[in-house]
Amino acid sequence: MSQVANCPTCGGKSTIKENKGVITYQALQDEMLLKKVGQLKKAMQKFKEKAEALEKELAELKSKQEE
Repeated sequence: MSQVANCPTCGGKSTIKENKGVITYQALQDEMLLKKVGQLKKAMQKFKEKAEALEKELAELKSKQEE
């Protein structure tokens, strides 16, 4: 996933690319922003599912230890 930051000249959201020490900013369009938000939502959902599975596994291990 590319880096996103505020553009120093216009203040809008933009992608950052660095080439030979020169940083260039490219403005994000609305559909690009929606795509980025969708990607972030999917990534967060996967993280949440993994965290829940690990919590469940940890609880099972703790209950086996107590027996």
